[in-house]
Amino acid sequence: MQQVLISLSSFGAAETLRHGQLYFAQLARAAGADGFEVRGELLVDARRELPALAEAGRGAALVYSSPEGLWSADGALDEAAFARALDATRMLGAPRLKMAIGGFMPGALTGFSRLAQALRTAGIELLIENDQTVAAGSLPAVQAFFGAADRAGVPFGMTFDMGNWHWVGECPQEAARACAARVRYVHCKGVQRLPAKWVAVPLAESAAPWRAVLRQMPRSVPWAIEYPLAGDDLLAVTRAQVDLLRTIADAAGAAA
Repeated sequence: MQQVLISLSSFGAAETLRHGQLYFAQLARAAGADGFEVRGELLVDARRELPALAEAGRGAALVYSSPEGLWSADGALDEAAFARALDATRMLGAPRLKMAIGGFMPGALTGFSRLAQALRTAGIELLIENDQTVAAGSLPAVQAFFGAADRAGVPFGMTFDMGNWHWVGECPQEAARACAARVRYVHCKGVQRLPAKWVAVPLAESAAPWRAVLRQMPRSVPWAIEYPLAGDDLLAVTRAQVDLLRTIADAAGAAA
């Protein structure tokens, strides 16, 4: 059965900040999700919230998402940001940390070996996400990063956000073909184009060929809902979306 997580940002920043991520983590589990992704940008008091979220996630699949980039704007490894992210991941008890590359520039002093040593010591896997910026989310940018990491002998897995490619003008199907072998975690996200911007929407409302993208993803990696979850009966809405992803995964597996 497809492992389905919920990014807690899916419930909306305002609502999540008002109720707290613990409330929505419990709702996610009640809806049948296999786990949840805690969002660093939506923590108000990390030292208090993360242990409670760890308890709520006991036995579940957990991911910590840092809002900070791994490299600073000057192209240097942001060791303070990485240390904060690693500390939060430990407090959550999550085996996986998700970050974007930030200001990484090929040829800069990389710090790959320091990253690898810290991750080995902590027993945490770092997954690099394509974000919504050209510098850290376009296909050339992420490929340059992964190439440099591979040459340094420190290969990283990827969080493939299927919607974010639209923000940087990339084709998600082309990105899927290029990146599939490296993907360890998928952010499922539908998109629509408004006059001035792209917006995230549920898959059924998406203008993008999301089924074709998901068919290219490796089997057995977890999928996370990262699109708006809202409604009068939020538990029922969430349960329906979790079930939908599992149905889509079953269909993709049968077609393979």
